[in-house]
Amino acid sequence: MALSHISFKKMNGLGNDFAVLDARGDGFRLTADEASAIANRETGVGCDQVIVLERSARADVFMRILNADGSEVGACGNASRCVGALVGAELESEHVTIETAVGVLDARVEGDGLVTVDMGTPHFGWRDIPLAKEERDTRAISLAITLPDGRVLEGPSVANVGNPHAIFWVSDVNAYDLSLFGRALEYDPIFPERANISLAEVLDDRTVKLRVWERGAGITQACGTAACATAVSAARTGRTGRTVEIRLPGGVIGIEWRAADDHILMTGPVAHEFEGTLTLLSGGAVKVARAS
Repeated sequence: MALSHISFKKMNGLGNDFAVLDARGDGFRLTADEASAIANRETGVGCDQVIVLERSARADVFMRILNADGSEVGACGNASRCVGALVGAELESEHVTIETAVGVLDARVEGDGLVTVDMGTPHFGWRDIPLAKEERDTRAISLAITLPDGRVLEGPSVANVGNPHAIFWVSDVNAYDLSLFGRALEYDPIFPERANISLAEVLDDRTVKLRVWERGAGITQACGTAACATAVSAARTGRTGRTVEIRLPGGVIGIEWRAADDHILMTGPVAHEFEGTLTLLSGGAVKVARAS
């Protein structure tokens, strides 16, 4: 079906940006090519992910997440905060429930532009990541890559926080050009569903510096689920405590891995950039009209 005059809002969480489309009324579904066209930064809206809001029988809203390459994923922490703020304003409520492909999330609008999302519990079993072969200790798996300059990255921690994540612990995240090897690691055969790849530098027992290559999107300014996966992996390996500040190129996310129930609480800012309408044209083109 032809899709025209679709309203969208451009939002971001620490620079990780989204085109948020509302399908609760019309009930449309985007193809991978259509999502990729919308995400295109030269000819579309331009974003890391396209977020489609749909009706939910279990929560206030269902959030469908499509990467810039059109692939669908189950979780996005920064988008969850944006959707929490957006739907919270609609409902005039500080509490919002968001259904995703991997479960229902609780979001709390804190004020001052901050939103906290309960991301649920992390998974560390090799089948849950998932990995292609058994790894008895997922705090450091048997994966290594030799970089063009001869340095070796090896033994990443892996976790699933709605998405598969691999975290390489380094002494300086800025000493590596993640764009040169992020894609190769994302598609490494050990990750049958691909993976988000992070470089993490522990500054102290409450602070971690992070850079992320997102599955299906490439390098982003911030990644909420990567921040969660890094925080729990840092605590699990004894590098930090259970409450940490994750410093990303786009800003800071606060993570608490709650001891009482192992739920991850993620707190960070959201921002509205602009809004408008779009029309999907034949041949994969998209026409965007920004509101005045």
